Amino acid sequence: MQPNSSGNNMSLTFLWRAVLWGMLAVPLLVALYVRLLRRPARHPVIFATQPVLARAVDASSRYRRHLPAALFGTALALLILAAARPVAPLPVPADRSAIILAIDISGSMRSQDVLPTRLEAAKTAATTFLTSLPDRVRVGLVAFAGFASLLVPPTTERQRIADVIEGLGYARRTAIGEGLLESVVALPGRVRPGPDGSLPPLPPGPLSPGIVVLLSDGRSNTGIAPHDAAEIARQQSVTVYTVGLGQPESTNAWQIGGTLDEETLQTIATITGGTYYHASSAEGLKQIYRRLARSIGWERRPTEVSAVAAAAGATALLAALAASWLVAHPAGL
Repeated sequence: MQPNSSGNNMSLTFLWRAVLWGMLAVPLLVALYVRLLRRPARHPVIFATQPVLARAVDASSRYRRHLPAALFGTALALLILAAARPVAPLPVPADRSAIILAIDISGSMRSQDVLPTRLEAAKTAATTFLTSLPDRVRVGLVAFAGFASLLVPPTTERQRIADVIEGLGYARRTAIGEGLLESVVALPGRVRPGPDGSLPPLPPGPLSPGIVVLLSDGRSNTGIAPHDAAEIARQQSVTVYTVGLGQPESTNAWQIGGTLDEETLQTIATITGGTYYHASSAEGLKQIYRRLARSIGWERRPTEVSAVAAAAGATALLAALAASWLVAHPAGL
C-alpha cells in the first residue's frame, strides 16, 4: 500500500529545462579529448629507459591517466543538472495531514481471545502507531461504543494522546457509524451533516488530507448506519482504513459479544478509498499499525534537489583535481 498522496506518480522534472542544452558540451569535450590523445607527440622518446618503458606498457597506468578526464566530465554534467534546478518527489512527513484513531470500547473488547484483552491489545497497538509516525503529523483520538466522543483533537502532543489511550474503559453497545462520523467531523475543514443528512457548504479552498484509522471487534447495533457515515467521509475527501480485531468463535479463549462484521468494515474502506485489515493476535495488530504509520505518515512531495546535484558535482570536481595530481606525480602509486 502506498502513501496517501497525489504526488506518488511524479517523476524527475526541471524548473529551468533550457539549461539542459548545456549537456551537449559533455560529448563535445569527450570528442575533443579523444582527438587530442590521437595527436602525434611533438617530441617522441627515442631512447626510453626501462622504468619508463615498463610504465608505458602497464595497462593500469593507461586506464588511470583517463580518470581525471572522466571525473571532470561527470562533474560538468552534475553541475549542469544542478543549474537546471531538478525537482524530485521525495518522501517527507505528512505534516499537512491529520489522522484520527477511532477505537471501539464496547463490552466485547473485554474478550481474551487476543491477549491480555482486545482493548489492552488495541491500546498497545495505538501507542505503537503514535511512536511510529513522524513527529510533525497531527493525530486525534475518538472512542466509541453506543456513543462516540472526541477525546483528543488532532495534535502533535504524543504523550497527551498516549495518556488518554491508557485510560480508556468500557461502555455498552457498538455504534461504528457514530464513531466514524465523529472522526470525520474532528478533521480540519470537515463539517457535520444537518438533521436531514445533507452537508452544509465546506470551507473555501482545498481540504488538507484527512485520514481515519477505525478499529472494531463487533457489529454496529445503534446510531447512524456505517455505510451512510462512510459516504459522508467520501464526500469530504476522508480516507478510512478499517481494522477488524478478534479470532473466530470456534477458539477456546473467553469471548463476549457478537461476531465481527468484516463485511461492513470492508465496505467502509472501499467506499472511502482505504484498506481493510484483520488482526487475530496482539502482535498481528501491532504490525498492522506499524505498517499503516509507515504508509500514511509519509507523502511524496515535489522537492528541489539542486543542492544535492551541486554537492555531487563539486565532489567529482575535487576528485578530478586529486586524480590529475596523482597521475602527474605517480611516485607513490
